[in-house]
This record gives sequence, structure tokens and C-alpha cells, in this order.
Amino acid sequence: MKFIYISIVCLLMVSCQSPKPTKPIVKMLAYEELEKTINQQDDLLYVVNFWATWCKPCIEELPDFMAINEKYKDHKNFKMVLVSLDRAKDFETVMKPFLVTQNITTDVYLLDDNKRMNTWIPAFDPNWSGAIPATFLYKNGKKLVFKEQSLSKDELEALIKTHL
Repeated sequence: MKFIYISIVCLLMVSCQSPKPTKPIVKMLAYEELEKTINQQDDLLYVVNFWATWCKPCIEELPDFMAINEKYKDHKNFKMVLVSLDRAKDFETVMKPFLVTQNITTDVYLLDDNKRMNTWIPAFDPNWSGAIPATFLYKNGKKLVFKEQSLSKDELEALIKTHL
């Protein structure tokens, strides 16, 4: 009887624990895959930030982006995506370790399509020079915001609040 009681208590303790947080997605993809991801008709506000590990202003704004991601991560209509423009050959040796050391907590895609940048840069916005950091907000396949500059935490949050 004591064994059954202990088993039930253990089972209850395990079942009452919070689910483990899901790990962010980290993968290489082509422009078309990224386009499908951010153009979904799912009522999510996608914050899409283009950056690279070699870009100083990009690195400087990442802690603010992670703070905003932490604040809104449980909001049902919010999704942040970081799109790295690092070289594909640096995916395992540079980018992945960087994500760990910087405590990046959102999905990260390495856009393995730099040879076609003259095709996909104007597809995102005809006024985008290709400079990074660059941030876009999308909802239901519609581009709402394009900023080709670093954003502070307050600037990013104001944009999100406007469109969320």
C-alpha cells in the first residue's frame, strides 16, 4: 500500500511540472522557404530581423531583441525570427556557438542564398539597400514595417504594440 501511495505522489509531481520550453529552431534555408514562413495567413505578427555575427550594430541590438522576445514569447499572435546573413560554411563553427554564448532564444535561420541577394533583397523591399541590421514586421503575408537601421528596445516595442 505504501508503494502505491508513493507511486501516486510521484506521478502527480511529474504530471504537475511545467512543460519544458521548446528549443528555438536553428537551420539553413533558401529565400523561398523563408518567404513561406513569414507570409503565412495565421494572424501572427512576425518580427523578422536580418543580421550577422560579423555586424557590430546587429550584435549590439540583439540583447534588446531578446528582451522583447522574452516579453512577448507567450503572446499567441507574436513570433520573432532572426535571419542570419553569415556564410553557410560558418553555420556550425561560428553561428551556432554564437547563438549559445549570446543566449539567443528565438528561431534563427541562416539564409543560404547570398548568391541570389539581388533577387531577394528587393523582394523584401525595393528600398532596401541590403544593409543590416534590417527589421521587417509582417502579418498575414502583408509587410507592415521596414527599418534599415538598428532599433532600440523602446523603438521595437512601439512598432510591435502598434501592430499587435
